Amino acid sequence: ALPRGAVVGCLGGGQLGRMAALAAVPMGVPVAFLDPAGDKCSAAVAAAFVQEGSFRDAEEIKRFAERVDVLTVEIEHVDCDAIEAACEATGVQCHPSPAAIRVIQDKCAQKEHFAAAGVPLPAFRAVGDIGELEEAARELGLPLMLKAKRLAYDGRGNAVAKTSEDLASAAASLGGFEAGLYVEQWAPFVAELAVMVARGAGGETVCYPVVETKHRDSILDIVEAPAAVPLRVREKALAAAEAAVQALPGDVRGVFGVELFLMPDGAVLLNEVAPRPHNSGHYTIEACDCSQFENHVRAVLGWPLGDGAMRVGGSVMYNLIGEREDAAEGAEVAHAALGGALATAGVSAHWYDKGEVRKARKSGHLTSVGRTMPEARA
Repeated sequence: ALPRGAVVGCLGGGQLGRMAALAAVPMGVPVAFLDPAGDKCSAAVAAAFVQEGSFRDAEEIKRFAERVDVLTVEIEHVDCDAIEAACEATGVQCHPSPAAIRVIQDKCAQKEHFAAAGVPLPAFRAVGDIGELEEAARELGLPLMLKAKRLAYDGRGNAVAKTSEDLASAAASLGGFEAGLYVEQWAPFVAELAVMVARGAGGETVCYPVVETKHRDSILDIVEAPAAVPLRVREKALAAAEAAVQALPGDVRGVFGVELFLMPDGAVLLNEVAPRPHNSGHYTIEACDCSQFENHVRAVLGWPLGDGAMRVGGSVMYNLIGEREDAAEGAEVAHAALGGALATAGVSAHWYDKGEVRKARKSGHLTSVGRTMPEARA
């Protein structure tokens, strides 16, 4: 374990890094950031320092590693080779391991890895040309979900082919086959679930409650904790989430967001895993004994993990997402929501300070807690 004064260096300074740094302050842990926006990044408000530069640039990562005691990430779209080289040159470790991040970066490789580990998944396959895509459509059926292997998030990088005539245009909308595509069998889920899994030194594992996630335009909109599902479903979701994280290679430490599908027959299938704190775990700040962000810092430092149990009966998290093409109008809508939250008992407001409130961009979130779920929803 690293000492309390060890500097945690985070690649990326967005809202996830910001909330991790804020969680680290009461523990006396300094968190520094490498981010292209420098002191204007969201995390700067709580940073020990911010190094302006790209978290995909090998020289910047090495220079950053020389200034900190351990590395972590708040975004998976990093250069794993560069991180490994920086760790080797400086003796600094990165958690999660670059090997684990590398598996997760390529969503098709991620599926192959978890399938080999026995984690339940929708049927999938890589497609390299229109012929392979048409064959996949015949075997897996329509509608068919096409996905980009890399750099996809918040619904970006997904396309649905409802008919065979849609296949070519769906592939083209994702940049064509040369961009790297795969397909998944359509999953007619009845609910989307998520579990935050904290993994500490020596394999110590803490699973947070199963939550239900609700999306709008493929972007996470609302999280309800705990999910209103039967005990058997909760057990399946927790088992799948823990199995997925345990299957990752290297020294797997940190918090992982595991997204799942609940199927009509009660089966629970893995959707995908993020190697970092996740939007579906923001409720843990107010609703759980130890938030996902505090546990991520603890895990990275090799400290004992905190309890993920809820300390309230119910919690609802609402994302503040830009709703207007005009940024000024979007800011007015978001600030009105913030004002309403501040006037409501049991509701906490979080503003990310990301500058413009762009359409479809997350600018903050609200979390409501109550003794019961109906109270939290109210």
